[in-house]
Amino acid sequence: MSDALYPFESHFLDLDGLEYHYLDEGAGAPVVMLHGNPTWSFYYRKLVLALRETHRCIVPDHMGCGLSDKPDDTRYSYTLSRRVDDLDVLLEKLGLRENITLVAHDWGGMIGMAFAVRHPERIARFVIMNTACGPLPPTKRFPWALGLARTPLGAFLVRRLNAFARVASHVCCTRKKLSKELRDAYCRPYDCYRNRIATLRFVEDIPLYPNDPSYPVVAQVAKSAALFQDRPMLLCWGLRDFVFSRHFLEEWERNYPHAKVHRFEDCGHYILEDAKEEVIPLIQAFLA
Repeated sequence: MSDALYPFESHFLDLDGLEYHYLDEGAGAPVVMLHGNPTWSFYYRKLVLALRETHRCIVPDHMGCGLSDKPDDTRYSYTLSRRVDDLDVLLEKLGLRENITLVAHDWGGMIGMAFAVRHPERIARFVIMNTACGPLPPTKRFPWALGLARTPLGAFLVRRLNAFARVASHVCCTRKKLSKELRDAYCRPYDCYRNRIATLRFVEDIPLYPNDPSYPVVAQVAKSAALFQDRPMLLCWGLRDFVFSRHFLEEWERNYPHAKVHRFEDCGHYILEDAKEEVIPLIQAFLA
């Protein structure tokens, strides 16, 4: 990865013998940025550059993603609760126990909100982009592409051909397509069968039914919305996202009617790529 694209110093936390990578840039009030699947801390590179003069930016790579280790199932449990545990250990190690701004996208939304439910007193405000605040909305049909990825054929495509990361790099921007250089950067951590385990496990862990392992965590987040009615919240949404569509935004608005909402009609899932020139100043103004 060139310094021009990713000009940051890497930090690592030992988690039971596994290296958990994170960025720690700047100084000031902490802003914790949580990515989703199949992205990594690279997704927030422009936001970190914009905020690090005024804030301390903490950006982990979830285990199996980005520059973190990519263990097999015998060494790591790829579940939502484990993701939240990892974040908990990191922020405790860094001494971040108050005035945290959570910035979250995709799976980062549920990881971040579950952490917030554990420690509501630590969270000052939220910046939310194309993610979930509870189970699949009743009006939303589970996307067929994700359903395919949960089949044996899908597992082959994801792990043997890197289909999940590759396809996402092409379809998740709808206002302006990613350049080949950026597509390659998003896919680079997932360069072989072994290194693609997290991209598959994230999809397999999507909780659809009450007996799914991560469903209780997601349901608890949805039930706990009242904890954050007094916290400022900014919602920036790409409305051409075929997964986290309007149905999910409507759930956020129902749970958090006080949120400031900015809709981008022509933008897709990777909203920080499609509309960074608009979204980053909105976030800067919100934090100010």
